[in-house]
Order: sequence, then structure tokens, then C-alpha cells
Amino acid sequence: MEQLSSYLGFEARYIVFPIIVLLVGAATKIIVHPYMKRWADKTVNQLDNKVVAYLDSLVTPLVLLTLLYGFSHWLPLPAKRLLNLQKGLLILIVLVVAYFTTRLVSSVIAFAASSREGWQRFLQPFQTLSKVILVLIAAALSFKILDVNMSDEGIRIIRIVGIVAGSFVVLRIIKLAVAQVEHFVRQKDGAAIEAQKRAQTLGKIINSAAAVVVVSVSVMMILSEFSMNIMPIITGAGIAGLAIGFGAQNLVRDVISGFFIILEDQIRVGDAATINGVSGNVEAIKLRTTILRDFNGTVHIFPNGEIKQVANHTKEYSYYAIDVGVAYKENVDEVMDLLRETGSELLEDPQFAKLILSPLEVLGVDSFGNSQVTIKMRIKTQPQQQWVVGRELRRRIKNAFDSHKIEMPFPHMSVYFGEASKPFEINLHDNVENGGPKKVRG
Repeated sequence: MEQLSSYLGFEARYIVFPIIVLLVGAATKIIVHPYMKRWADKTVNQLDNKVVAYLDSLVTPLVLLTLLYGFSHWLPLPAKRLLNLQKGLLILIVLVVAYFTTRLVSSVIAFAASSREGWQRFLQPFQTLSKVILVLIAAALSFKILDVNMSDEGIRIIRIVGIVAGSFVVLRIIKLAVAQVEHFVRQKDGAAIEAQKRAQTLGKIINSAAAVVVVSVSVMMILSEFSMNIMPIITGAGIAGLAIGFGAQNLVRDVISGFFIILEDQIRVGDAATINGVSGNVEAIKLRTTILRDFNGTVHIFPNGEIKQVANHTKEYSYYAIDVGVAYKENVDEVMDLLRETGSELLEDPQFAKLILSPLEVLGVDSFGNSQVTIKMRIKTQPQQQWVVGRELRRRIKNAFDSHKIEMPFPHMSVYFGEASKPFEINLHDNVENGGPKKVRG
């Protein structure tokens, strides 16, 4: 290069490098780009077309700016103005590359989002984060080109901006993830209103906890950028958290248990449930307590941390089980046929058909009692409708048995007196006026 410069009488690099860039750009546009375009057209993946379009759009402005930078050394300008012009061209090259790279990253993220339904909301924060990172990189390169010596304060400001941007993106991702969880809960549950309440409760808890954690960590990192010793703060927060944990461990236990009760959908408001041996309707489910009202109207309040056993009688569907006793003299096959017929009639009733999920199941003879044969059956109903359907079914069974002369026995005892019974004697104590006790011989 030095020999060529001495031969030409000026710096050869100012003309050699632009010519090389021009040849590379021309080869890319004429040879490489058409080949890549044909290759991309053959593939099913649309991402290839986006990459080829990115390279095609980047080559032309990059080649032009590079040529301008090379030829700018020949301009008859003062040295200071020429240097400023060259720095401006370099900064413009950096900005062009950053702009087209941002477009490429956005295209890749959009393609990834379109490949899976519902991913757009989750990938959007990454798109924002990539733009922030590229802007920071472009700004750093521009400062370097301008020979701006970044002081400690400037570097600190850039770091703080990065921390704030990262915190925003993390919170945005968590918020979108929680929204997706809420949507999943609403789709999974049948009761739309209650499902929406439960999803909103979970969403608020997770968002609040995430916001506290992310903001706390961000504040600690920002304080550390100002050369503040954050170890005493972390230690104090740990001690305070430990003290609060010991002092309010029952409260913490109740809140955690309530969170998992809501998350796992163990019971809902309006369900008929048995909690710790107490049966009733669930009136409220809070983070700390669960409220149950029994049949007599008494309200029972259970701290969630003390709930040991929960029996939900109305989750998704319900069964009403019936044990019917008939006399030993009856034909059980005919009785079971009559029961099935009665269940079919109930299913054909428009008033009760919408409450029944499947026909009456007559399971067969279940046990032999002292005076009856027990036949077990059950019927599947909508949640909380088993008692309505069960009472109507019992009424129809009783009427059907009466019309078909089928005996439903009740407990009784037969007493037999043998022929060889011996005489017995009873002492009756009369009052004093009748002369005292008397003896009667039988």
C-alpha cells in the first residue's frame, strides 16, 4: 500500500478501499443476492425472505456512505471541517446499520410470534429491549467516533438507563404472562364470573409480588451505581423480614394457603363443601380466610392455614346416591326395571332434564338387612342440583312402588307364644285404701 501511495502521489487507501467496497457491493447485488433470493423462494420458511430483504436493503446505503467517506479525503476543505465531515459520515453509517438491524430483529421476533398463537404479547417486550440495546450500542459507538471521553457520571447514567429499561421489560413480561394465566383460567373453568374473579385475584397477587421484587432489586442496583454500600440495607431488610416472618407466621401461613386454594381451584364461591367436618355453602374465599354458611344459616370462618380437609360436593358435576329397601318377597329384577323406568320418566321431564347429566344408574343389590333387600342407585346431575333431582326422584319412586304394590318395609318384630306356656304371677301393689298388695294368678 505504501509503494502504491508513493507511485500515485497520494494516500492509496482513500481510493483502494472505496473501490473494494464498491466491488463487494456490486457482487452482492448482482450475484449473491439473486442466488439467495432463489434459495429463499424454494423454502417454506418466510424468515429466509426477510433476511434476504434485510441484506438487500442494507447494501446500497452502506456502499454509498462508505464511498462518500473514502472520497471525502479529497475534498478541498480545512482539516477541521474535513474531520467533522468524516466523523459525521461514520456516525451515519453506524445509525444506518443500527436501523436496519433493528428492522431485522423485529422481523425475526414477528416471525417467531406468528409461528405460535399467543406469543406476540410475550415477544413484544423482547423487541422493545432489543431496540434499547441497539440504541445504546449506537450511542456508545457515536461517542467513540466523536472522541467524547465518557466520564464516570456518563457511564453511570447509561447503566441506570439500562437498569430501568430492563426492569420495565421484566415487569412487562411478567404482566403478559399473568394475563395469559388469567386467560387460561377463564377458558378452563365453566363458571365465567367466578373464574374471572379467581383469575383476577391470582393476577393481582403475582403482579404485586413481582413488582415488589423487581423494583427492590432495581433500586438496590441503582444505589450501588452511586457507590452506596447496599449491604446494610440488604441485611436490615433480611432481619426485618425474619422478624416479621416469626411475628406473623400464622398470617403468612394463612396467606400462602389461601393463594394455593385459589390457584388450585379447590373450592369456589357458591360450592357446597365440607371443611374440617363442617358442611355448608362457600360464601367467600379470601387470601386469609374462607367463609362457610351451613344449612341453619350459621357462618363459619376458617383461617386458610388451619384448613386440613376439604370435601367439595359440587365440583364440575354431582351425584345423588339412593339406597332403596324392598321386602324379601319382592322380585328384585322387576323392582330394578321399575326403578330404571322411573329414572327415564324423570329424564324426559323438561323441568328436570336440563339438570341431569346422565340417566339413572341402578347398581344392583347392595346388602341384605333384617327386614329388607337394599338396592343402590345414583344419578349424575349439574353441580348443586343433586338435591333437587334426588328429592323428585324419591317422590316418583314412592309413587311407583305404591302403584305397583311393592312393599317398602319398616323395621318390625314378630313375637311367638308357644302352646306350652307356663302360668305366671304378677304382683300388683295396690294403695293403702284397697288393703295393700294383691296376687293375681294367670
